[in-house]
Amino acid sequence: MTVLFRNLRCYGYVTVFLLSAGVLGISAYFASIFLPDLHHDFTIYALIPPSWTIFIITFLLITSTPRADVIFLFITDILWLTLAAWSSDSLGSTQCDALGDLRASTKHGSISARSYCDLSKVVEAFSWATFCLLTLYIIFLVALASRSVAMGRPYIWREDVRELPWFGQAPGYPGYGYVTYPTQSVPRGYPGTYAPYTQYPNAQYQTSGGGGNVIHQQPGHSLVIQPGRNGMPSSVQQVPTAI
Repeated sequence: MTVLFRNLRCYGYVTVFLLSAGVLGISAYFASIFLPDLHHDFTIYALIPPSWTIFIITFLLITSTPRADVIFLFITDILWLTLAAWSSDSLGSTQCDALGDLRASTKHGSISARSYCDLSKVVEAFSWATFCLLTLYIIFLVALASRSVAMGRPYIWREDVRELPWFGQAPGYPGYGYVTYPTQSVPRGYPGTYAPYTQYPNAQYQTSGGGGNVIHQQPGHSLVIQPGRNGMPSSVQQVPTAI
């Protein structure tokens, strides 16, 4: 059922949560030593994606639908893509080991340029990793929801996201009945619904009407069984076989 998807979703969200917490911690440290005068644009923006992600993931883990997951995570993914691209552009091809004993200015003095470079590389790596994880999750989520719609769950986008099945599994949550949507049914015994059943020679048929009677097939005849209407017993007729 959906236990596998629920667990994978939870593990993925926890991973993104931890990556966001790491970026938020580094960004908060940069804010404490640089703001408000140094590197203010990047430092301020670097606080936004992880803060938003931690808030939105906590909310989505409590309650969510596939539609809400896709919308909110798409916005989150764009924020992380921007941060990752900005970090890559700021660092360029800088080799942190080559900085040696250089110092980077802060609002109260200076820090090791190599340490600042290393921390910036961590922000860049975590940002790209978070962007890739969220992108993969959105792709899988859309694929699973579309598959559930094809399997007879047209309203799955508005249902609990934990109802989504993994590939090769049926929709529904373990312990709960599978919800089916109303479909048009054909009344029992409707003309043309059932094809007549013809038994082969030397066969016998016992009725289910409670009498226990046995119909013996006559030579040169075929038995034709017609289902009863409105709960009535089935009828059996012997029809001469065409030669």
